[in-house]
Amino acid sequence: MAAPKKGRSASAQSKPGRSLALILIAIVGLTGGMFASGHTTPRLGIDLAGGTSITLEAKADQGSAINKANMDTAVDIMNRRVNGLGVSEAEVQTQGSRNIIVNIPKGTNSEEARAQVGTTAKLYFRPVLATEPTGAAANPSPSASPSGSGSPSPSASATSGDKASSPSSGSSGSPSASSTPSASATSQGRAVTDALKADASPSASPSASSSAGAATSQAKLQAQYAALDCSKKSARTTAGDGAKPSDPTVGCGENKGVWYKYLLGPAAVDGTEVKKARAVYDTQNAAGWQVTMDFNGKGAKKFADITGKLAQNQSPQNEFGIVLDGEVVSSPYVSQAITGGQAQISGSFSQEEAQSLANMLSYGALPLSFEEQSVTTVTAALGGEQLHAGLLAGAIGLALVIIYLVAYYRGLSLIAIASLLVSAALTYVIMSLLGPTIGFALNLPAVCGAIVAIGITADSFIVFFERIRDEIREGRSLRPAVERAWPRARRTILVSDFVSFLAAAVLFIVTVGKVQGFAFTLGLTTVLDVVVVFFFTKPLMTLAARRPFFANGHKWSGLDPKSLGAKPPLRRTRRPAGPVSGPVDPKEA
Repeated sequence: MAAPKKGRSASAQSKPGRSLALILIAIVGLTGGMFASGHTTPRLGIDLAGGTSITLEAKADQGSAINKANMDTAVDIMNRRVNGLGVSEAEVQTQGSRNIIVNIPKGTNSEEARAQVGTTAKLYFRPVLATEPTGAAANPSPSASPSGSGSPSPSASATSGDKASSPSSGSSGSPSASSTPSASATSQGRAVTDALKADASPSASPSASSSAGAATSQAKLQAQYAALDCSKKSARTTAGDGAKPSDPTVGCGENKGVWYKYLLGPAAVDGTEVKKARAVYDTQNAAGWQVTMDFNGKGAKKFADITGKLAQNQSPQNEFGIVLDGEVVSSPYVSQAITGGQAQISGSFSQEEAQSLANMLSYGALPLSFEEQSVTTVTAALGGEQLHAGLLAGAIGLALVIIYLVAYYRGLSLIAIASLLVSAALTYVIMSLLGPTIGFALNLPAVCGAIVAIGITADSFIVFFERIRDEIREGRSLRPAVERAWPRARRTILVSDFVSFLAAAVLFIVTVGKVQGFAFTLGLTTVLDVVVVFFFTKPLMTLAARRPFFANGHKWSGLDPKSLGAKPPLRRTRRPAGPVSGPVDPKEA
């Protein structure tokens, strides 16, 4: 059997069925995954499906001015905070000089997003001086002391608590020491007073007036802590109001449905000193979900100092409260000084709880405070009308493309239409799967990107078909014409699609909001165009070239040599092997 000629691939000519089987298996697998996930339609953006719109008004803090720089920083942090929840197509933008509008699409956890976006106060790490349950959970018996060992982090039980440690110090455990119960409200008040005195460490002997002022402040804070009932929403919203970072304060935290009140020392670490926080699953020590933290240089030193001091105390004074907007979102304990600028919080976290805490640690600090002015529901009526108009325009455009293909390419149009259907099926299935996986939401610009992709995909088919027809015009039969046309068409298609993908990538990087939806869809469909042309259109054309309808150049095949103005095929003449014998015609002599 003769070897294939140089420049041709035997597998490309003889085994096109493998490529077709591969892409069909991919379509079946992705479709099965789509139905298995339960998300059989693409997720829609806020302009198509509606959603929640939150209006926030900036409030000037001490040392912070309401200016463009601070507002832009707040928008950037809120954007990352919402995206950290897996919410895509959310819109965060300024309105005027004092307001920020946050639009959250329907189908996402808008309540959680609203809670995190609305939680706009600064984040602090404060040492815990005392804590106890409040409301109906409060126990008037001696066991309910302000120094009880409860650790109301969102994920830890009321008896074990979360543990903060260095990445190499292991997983969580029970508190290093239990509380010392007090016998009465008087002893409870004494415990609070002792905690406040122990936390105060003046560098110089105070004067009589400053001592009296400190005693008055301690008495006031002690009374505030004693009267605080965190089971009441009104008390929770005002807890710690007006407290400076350098002052002790009170706060509330919830764990497993039980609200706790806290007496907290001055802020030891600012939330802006956390570079990054991540939720990770510890498979090595079977410790479950953990939250890792990386501090900057200044924060690492502060964190090492405070954890070194806390590790010497008894529970709960070996805990630090992570305080956001007056609420203690977690209160892990430490058993040793944590140095090196890295730490991890472990406990009975679920994945959602770990990710929520990591998100707060990463994006909790804002340069300004914000007050929620209004929360409204956005309808998709206008977007629905625009979507209907856009889909109608897309259907008309697709119909015109098909009519042109049928009129100009005739039988070849069947291959082009089949390729368009495969491309459409892949695009739909992948968009449906990207909704639950990366939070992709289909908005109006994304629909426009998909419509533009029809022309890009059809252009690839036209390039290939025209190369084949050029080869036939040169006098070649269909099967060699297909194989000779493919290398040249392939280069043209790759260059064209690369330019389109590069434009989409640049547009995605330099823009924000809805324009990114257009760029993402354009880039996705461009990649799928390459996949379809290589793994479907070319193999299908190879198989079609073996059929008499196309191979013989039927007039309705679109490959009729006569209608294409083909040159007569070149034929070789054999020279005689030896001298010619016999009489010579005088006319030839």
